[in-house]
Amino acid sequence: MIGRLQGRILEKQPPHLLIDVGGVGYEVLAPMTTFYQLPSLGEGVVLHTHLAISEAAHQLFGFFTQPDRSLFRQLIKVSGVGPKMALSILSALEADECVRAILDNNLQALVKVPGVGKKTAERLVIEMRDRLKDWASGKDERPASARSAEGASSANALAADAESALVALGYKPAEAAKAIAAVLKQQAPARSEDLIRAALRNMLPAG
Repeated sequence: MIGRLQGRILEKQPPHLLIDVGGVGYEVLAPMTTFYQLPSLGEGVVLHTHLAISEAAHQLFGFFTQPDRSLFRQLIKVSGVGPKMALSILSALEADECVRAILDNNLQALVKVPGVGKKTAERLVIEMRDRLKDWASGKDERPASARSAEGASSANALAADAESALVALGYKPAEAAKAIAAVLKQQAPARSEDLIRAALRNMLPAG
């Protein structure tokens, strides 16, 4: 079991990462909540990982904090929730927001995540609320380098990267494009991760 990776970031294409560990490139799937905290390409990073094994593939999932990985592992224990759906949930909702939605029986917030219908949302609440009563989210564990901006790129390139990431997370292309366009009308994020985050916020219910 691979539980931790420490290496350099070679590629970032949400939800995919390529991490160089001693000359070996590890392909990792990560939620957007992890992408928001990553340093720039070429810089070092430590990820807490979970290896999901199925008949179709062996997939490695990476998380910036241990609490995020812990929540991911709780999510995939729920009937009908696989790693891909858990990744979408943790991309649309911060860990604390996800826990709060479950404890508050906020089905509206949960069903906004691609692939999560009302029945799945109800199962998340029923099966997880007791497990999450004592769940404590890690606070900001990012190094200072991870909190700095990576520099600006063109709006078109940002929009293309962000739309591709949202589609990969399960959103419809038209829905993704509309959300991204709405963000760009109001602001010009310097990083695709920031644009994705703002677009996801716009697609979730208020409150």
